Amino acid sequence: MELAEIDPRFFNEPYFLAPEKAGAKAYNLLRLVLEKTGLVGIAKVVIRPPREHLAAVKPLDDALMLETMHFADELREPAELDISKAKPRTKELEMANTLVKAMAREWQPDKYQDEYREALLKLIEQKAKSGAKSLPSPKAGQKAGPDKIIDLAALLKQSLNQSGKAGRKTTRHRSAHKKAA
Repeated sequence: MELAEIDPRFFNEPYFLAPEKAGAKAYNLLRLVLEKTGLVGIAKVVIRPPREHLAAVKPLDDALMLETMHFADELREPAELDISKAKPRTKELEMANTLVKAMAREWQPDKYQDEYREALLKLIEQKAKSGAKSLPSPKAGQKAGPDKIIDLAALLKQSLNQSGKAGRKTTRHRSAHKKAA
């Protein structure tokens, strides 16, 4: 099966596969064939018993990767969701487009950390050091306010003004209008 034929929603969790000594030649042969043909192997595996997983075996650089997948009955279709068909105004769409372009950056996965995991590990370390039998009380969180109507255009303008790029573009745009008038 070609990798491009698989809907990305099926993929779940990657694992690197490594050969045992006696299997190194077969491992490399499979990796090279999958790489050359653009195909992936599909299998069922048991990683955490008693759960069975659908999985894809695919080449990644000089290794093979097994990526667990969802079974078809585990996926939801967008049609199942109650999504509003509200259309934004042209001005809102243009501002949002400008904002997204101004905020776009090159993908840097190292820039993102699992803050929940870090906080949990810190809490575990604190408890281990203190020898406490109970966890410290959590800080009071903010409660969500009642539903409000949001002025999307105003929020977009505010974001654009904060980005800096939009401010310079607006200035150039206005001065061009003055010259034309």
